[in-house]
Amino acid sequence: MNTLFDKIWDAHVVNLIPGGPSQLYIDRHYCHEVTSPQAFAGLRERGIKVFRPEKTFCSPDHNIPTLNQDKPIQDPVSRNQVETLTKNANEFGVTLYGLGHPKNGIIHVIGPENGLTLPGYTIVCGDSHTSTHGAFGAVAFGIGTSEVEMVLASQCILQPKPKTMRINVNGKLKPFVTAKDIALYIISKMTTGGATGYFVEYAGEAIRNLSMEERMTVCNLSIEMGARGGMIAPDETTFEYVKGREFAPKGEDWDKALAYWKTLKSDDDAVFDKEINFDAADINPRITYGTNPGMGMGIEDSIPTIDQIDEAGKISFQKSLEYMGFEAGQKLEGHTIDYVFLGSCTNGRIEDFRAFANFVKGKKKADNVTAWLVPGSWGVDKQIREEGLDKILEEAGFELRQPGCSACLAMNEDKVPAGKYAVSTSNRNFEGRQGPGSRTILAGPLVAAAAAITGKITNPANV
Repeated sequence: MNTLFDKIWDAHVVNLIPGGPSQLYIDRHYCHEVTSPQAFAGLRERGIKVFRPEKTFCSPDHNIPTLNQDKPIQDPVSRNQVETLTKNANEFGVTLYGLGHPKNGIIHVIGPENGLTLPGYTIVCGDSHTSTHGAFGAVAFGIGTSEVEMVLASQCILQPKPKTMRINVNGKLKPFVTAKDIALYIISKMTTGGATGYFVEYAGEAIRNLSMEERMTVCNLSIEMGARGGMIAPDETTFEYVKGREFAPKGEDWDKALAYWKTLKSDDDAVFDKEINFDAADINPRITYGTNPGMGMGIEDSIPTIDQIDEAGKISFQKSLEYMGFEAGQKLEGHTIDYVFLGSCTNGRIEDFRAFANFVKGKKKADNVTAWLVPGSWGVDKQIREEGLDKILEEAGFELRQPGCSACLAMNEDKVPAGKYAVSTSNRNFEGRQGPGSRTILAGPLVAAAAAITGKITNPANV
């Protein structure tokens, strides 16, 4: 009678503090340059080594430039953070995929593509979108800097056990509807706090039919409805994706691992603390109109009117629309945009670039649009070139930048100017998230591609 989450969590509990948190063993720890410096400094001050250095993998991603990565980083804060990560990794003996390394990239992209992310694992990183790795049937969640230090020192973490929720997406998706649209639809229905305190398992026909990369997109955005993490039971799609990757088990170890992974599903009679059903047929290509990912709608719909908003949310709703320069009841289809960003740990994988390239093939980028196309890793960049997608993009008037988090959170030079509109495949549309005063419209890769070609918010089905 156990859920998938319970099975993995319970198998990793080292100690249970009566009336308190669990001491949870961590199988894989990912590390980047922003949330790790103080953690390593804490170890140094206490004279402690990293307990199991082979379990930690580091990659700078948030602050790195997406042009001229072979030259010194211009921004002094970014340069210091990247250099500090390099120094800490070398001193403490943990694996680092630094700038210029063929495995460098966004940590949530390189983990899966190298076979470091595996079913049944507990995975943490000092980054909220660690929930991405739950797509493999792993318990993966973001942690704070003090917790990063705890994991480095002990390979364990103290965590209260979340409640469980299952979200079923039943039926088949319509044409032009992507995994990003599924996630944005769920968040708009759940609201940004609707899953607070829960670990979510996604199930149903529409979820089972997703590729691994699409599943990662759905799990990535779990955090945006307040969930501690999201996960999907591993199946043949998962096993096929993992098999043969560098760090995946091989030979007899593979057979053993596979036998275990096949047990990783919620029992038929498992009871969740909460269960919710959605119909895939209700989901259309989507955009956001406000300043949190829950403020979203179908691309052909209108922004809600003030009387459709509950009393508690009216002030923030109006504030959001003022910031975005929109009005209640307005339709956004046809609204002129200035920037398009394809990338991030949400939509920076090879399938996202395939979808975008296939859509723009034989078409031309609109003159009024500045497009930033940023692969999630050098592995993705290599595949783009091997498949000739770079040539298709070039002919349509686009150019590739170098891998990194880029304009998702504008911690490097990739900042959208104040007042400008960006259709972005990233995960957050908070005020100033993509640059001070920037206005972000979240969307999937097909809506982004349609906007890049037409210069305005456009339903990809109509291009």
